[in-house]
Amino acid sequence: MRWIVGACGALLVAGAAFYKGSLSFSGMAAAVVMGTVYFGAGNAFWFGILLLFFISSSLLSKLRHDRKAELEETYDKTGKRDAGQVFANGGIGMLAVLGGAILPDIRWELFFVGAMAAVTSDTWATEIGTLEKRPPRSVLTGKRLPTGASGGVSWPGTLAAAAGGALIGSAAWLLREAAGMPARPFAELALAGLIGGLAGAFADSLLGVTVQRMNRCTVCGREVEAARHCGQPTEHARGWRRMDNDAVNLLSSAIGGAAALLVLLL
Repeated sequence: MRWIVGACGALLVAGAAFYKGSLSFSGMAAAVVMGTVYFGAGNAFWFGILLLFFISSSLLSKLRHDRKAELEETYDKTGKRDAGQVFANGGIGMLAVLGGAILPDIRWELFFVGAMAAVTSDTWATEIGTLEKRPPRSVLTGKRLPTGASGGVSWPGTLAAAAGGALIGSAAWLLREAAGMPARPFAELALAGLIGGLAGAFADSLLGVTVQRMNRCTVCGREVEAARHCGQPTEHARGWRRMDNDAVNLLSSAIGGAAALLVLLL
């Protein structure tokens, strides 16, 4: 019955997101599969955190969209999230849900909170950070970078990342209570979210400035993620060719989960 409820709930949410233009058809299909697993193999705790990430990220993406329009031209994927983006953000969390169903252990839950906090923090940092008028600095060298460039960090973005991670951790405490799960200290879950979120967000920036695949526009010379810019195909500039933004998000999510789990276990 839980799997049926999960499938119906996931279809309702994903269908609404597809209708609103937040998900492509492939993204909707992936979200239905993922939501079904999150609720079917887990419960309201796991599904609720996934839902909180998706709703908060979708709302922030609409914030001052006019100012972000130019930046979106430099991204590899914009607008509607496809299946790759859905699994990049929630795939590690889904593995944690399945792990917790097969071998129940609090460590799966802490890892999950850290992983979901990481993708939330990274999204919040990007959406808020790009609104900052001053250009960001490289997380590696401290040099100024163009707004929206991979590897750039700013104080508003960092604070947004901390807020996003802390929100996931705090929500985890509430959702455990709602799902009838054994109580855990609020500080433990809030800290898991904060640590996992910041670790994942900074890992994303570090990967972005070192190994993420970046292209160069043959017209304006700008370094971008997109395969086309200024109406022309771009050429590979640096980074690993297979390390696109989806791969970076997936890896950062795993790093966030591992960081939260490691610090709390120590």
